[in-house]
Amino acid sequence: MARSDDQNRTARERSREAILDAATALFAEHGVSGASIAAITQRAGVAQGLVSYHFGGKDHLVSAVVDRWFETLFGIPEAEGSADERLAGIIDGALLATGYALPVQRAVFSLQQQPKTHRLFAESEERHGEQARIAEDRVRAVFAARGAADPALEEIMLRSTLEGIFMKFAVYGGTFPLEDARRWMHRLYGLPEPENDLPLPLAPRAADVRLRAMGALRPEE
Repeated sequence: MARSDDQNRTARERSREAILDAATALFAEHGVSGASIAAITQRAGVAQGLVSYHFGGKDHLVSAVVDRWFETLFGIPEAEGSADERLAGIIDGALLATGYALPVQRAVFSLQQQPKTHRLFAESEERHGEQARIAEDRVRAVFAARGAADPALEEIMLRSTLEGIFMKFAVYGGTFPLEDARRWMHRLYGLPEPENDLPLPLAPRAADVRLRAMGALRPEE
């Protein structure tokens, strides 16, 4: 029996998502140059020609991975309430997204640092420029409401601190005390102590915590 249009559409969407998931994982593990189209489609369980069908080529696939990262960032729901409650929501939402989106974080960090793919990252950033400005302005408004003398600088430093945590968590995995970093940030900004931990499968912090790259290795590595 022939498939309906809806079934065909669903199949196409599934194959596209499978390719994106596989590309994200392989870019994170091997970098863009080390992840061939053949390896990506093999992991995705689809025909190689579907990369061209869905994305038009490897550069566009790379851009789609970066787009997914931006969509994750801009998809974090905005907390309601006072300026302090909104700032706490920004911090917690960003760190929660880090825990859930670690493969794409690793992939994007690699893309940002490599000269051959930095251009693709910059172009994706430009495509999301209006969303970025809106997000930045919201954070700057929070700092203005808290009485900051320079809300723009506060927004930049908050983002830089969060991105530093993202990077460390990506490199050091379970040895990085993500929950403690979250609580440290709350204290840094004079926010109330969180009542509950982030809903992430984090290992308990070691008494003598040390950052070790082995903590981020997956079983197959």
